[in-house]
Amino acid sequence: MSYYFSKRIDSTFDEAVARVTEELKKEGFGILTEIDVKETLKKKLDVDFPQYKILGACNPPFAYKALQAESKIGTML
Repeated sequence: MSYYFSKRIDSTFDEAVARVTEELKKEGFGILTEIDVKETLKKKLDVDFPQYKILGACNPPFAYKALQAESKIGTML
């Protein structure tokens, strides 16, 4: 069982991040955090890593509903 999905697209990394952010916004999600993994690993470990960003997307109504159903779900959000 896979824990992710992926798709190859014809755009730059930054264009892809901007497009994903915009599409998430259309669906009611905001980006609460953005972690630049490449930059962090370079700074902390002095290692090179491919471009990689973690977007902390949140849809407040969905998050609230999930938290009402399971108070510990925050570990997965």
